[in-house]
Amino acid sequence: MTDPVSAGERRFGFTDAELIAHPTVFGPDLFKGKVIVVSGGGSGIGKAIAILFARLGSNLVLCGRKPEKLEATVALLRDLGTDVDATAMSIREPEEVESLMERVWSRHDRLDVLVNNAGGQFAQPAIDFSVKGWKAVIDTNLNGTWYMMQAAARRWRDHAQAGNIVNVTATVGRGLPHMAHSTAARAGVIYLSKTVAVEWAPLGIRVNCLGVGAVESSGFEQYTEEGRKTFYESNPMRRPGDVWDVVEGCVYLAGPSGKFITGEVLTIDGGQQMWGDFWSAGRPDYFKIG
Repeated sequence: MTDPVSAGERRFGFTDAELIAHPTVFGPDLFKGKVIVVSGGGSGIGKAIAILFARLGSNLVLCGRKPEKLEATVALLRDLGTDVDATAMSIREPEEVESLMERVWSRHDRLDVLVNNAGGQFAQPAIDFSVKGWKAVIDTNLNGTWYMMQAAARRWRDHAQAGNIVNVTATVGRGLPHMAHSTAARAGVIYLSKTVAVEWAPLGIRVNCLGVGAVESSGFEQYTEEGRKTFYESNPMRRPGDVWDVVEGCVYLAGPSGKFITGEVLTIDGGQQMWGDFWSAGRPDYFKIG
């Protein structure tokens, strides 16, 4: 959803008040007493996911790189009566991930759902990637996600507890021009998830992914106007989705509704995996029609 803020200015996605009030198909006590970790929980899709889990009764642990955003989200959730705390950290650092998981079990003695939402990328033709830029995206989106998954799984195993992982990835089946670094990492997460879903099934751990297409959120702001225009041609519906499409998909996989689902990718992209003309840095002249 998009609304004008003032003349010549737009905001992307839902406001906090809208996220708190937006109707949901799920019951208010669905996750009562459950412990949920959401990475990248201070803004964007991660913040929206945290808000819905809070509305459904869960206790929350958030992590992210920017303390000020985490603090604002924690204050918002506490106003809703949620038991929530947050840690400013980088999922790229295995030691920081280990420390986070130790704090989760020390405080709650359990973890019910891990939502790996943290990630980042930038739009650029692949031929122009620097080594530093490539490594940064791979290290966050693939390696960081893996550190979180393994750290949680080891504790579920050692405490004889069942576990549940939802990895927020992207629609990558046809590739994404200008996002080669991200598609490489996201495809790695998807097939990593499918692999460990088999290995970890005896431990009672489910592992699934959300394949997210063009979704109108605060993340839209990082793209150029030319890039954003192609979001409206990215799928057969010829419009972006909204964050609520993603957060309810996340809850579906994390909740009892997903109890017989593992190793799967729930694709939320308006059909982008089948048809679309998506150029996050703007459509090159060579591909323009007319």
